[in-house]
Amino acid sequence: MQYRTLGRTGVQVSTLTLGAMNFGRIGRTTQDEATAVVDAALEGGINVIDTADMYGDGESEEMVGKAIAGRRDDIVLATKANMPMSDERNHQGSSRRWLVTELDNSLRRLGVDHVDLYQIHRWDPRTSDEETLSALTDLRRAGKIRYFGSSTFPAYRLVQAQWAAREFHLGRYVTEQPSYSILQRGIETHVLPVTEQYGLGVLAWSPLASGWLSGAVREGREITTSRSTVMPERFDTTIPSNRARLDAVEQLAGVAEEAGLTMIQLALGFVTAHPAVTSAIIGPRTLDHLQSQLAAADTVLSADVLDAIDAIVAPGVDLAAHEKFDTPPALLDPSLRRR
Repeated sequence: MQYRTLGRTGVQVSTLTLGAMNFGRIGRTTQDEATAVVDAALEGGINVIDTADMYGDGESEEMVGKAIAGRRDDIVLATKANMPMSDERNHQGSSRRWLVTELDNSLRRLGVDHVDLYQIHRWDPRTSDEETLSALTDLRRAGKIRYFGSSTFPAYRLVQAQWAAREFHLGRYVTEQPSYSILQRGIETHVLPVTEQYGLGVLAWSPLASGWLSGAVREGREITTSRSTVMPERFDTTIPSNRARLDAVEQLAGVAEEAGLTMIQLALGFVTAHPAVTSAIIGPRTLDHLQSQLAAADTVLSADVLDAIDAIVAPGVDLAAHEKFDTPPALLDPSLRRR
């Protein structure tokens, strides 16, 4: 396992992060299975665990808390808030009212007195940067969080948040958690240059592109990944963007085979090769999944392999642009772009 500094915090983190989204009902994972995955991940050198309040409506946090009991100080523990936690309209968002309340809920579920990294799961257009950063700064001063970061923010919102922190003399986001893979490279255009400019640590999620790059998706095979059963439209190869992904996967499989790599090694090695990326978040459901991903921990792709990937999916290109999560609201809601 390799280790890198998380932004400018001085904290050393593994180049692979254990994502816990699949713990519990989402991944149909029991507590014993989740604990076994955590045990193996730590033995493999991973020292970062990332979860969120909304994963399984808190179930993931509870499972993580039980799995790390007695060794909390050996782990860089990260969670997130902002997404809806109930039908109550104020049980979501980035207001001080909600963040203060929900952090206490997360700490209770995790069974800890602080988290190392508290992340805003999505940008909240209804809440000012000053409001959110002020709340996060106070939570840090109270000792309940060590650092705070953003997740899936558009580049311009990252810049705005950095400006607001300076303008109002508040703590700043020190990390960003964007979606990044060979098939979704759009953040190379704007987000990653901004994170490099401001020295943000980057924890990249979905490096296997929801299973497209796991090796299980190939031409002529029935797609039976767990994600395909939940979101079949993302794997319907009659849709042009999915056809483009499958065509790219077939070409990438040839690159991997020629280089003597698995598809997982190619995919994770690509993400961690970018100088702006600190760690790639993996989300195994089983020990077998974890072991296949740990095998990529020390993968270093040659320039020839990276050039071959660029020739298949050009830098800065998203093959499924409609699946981006950082699209400005006005592009999704016509009323916001019409007087």
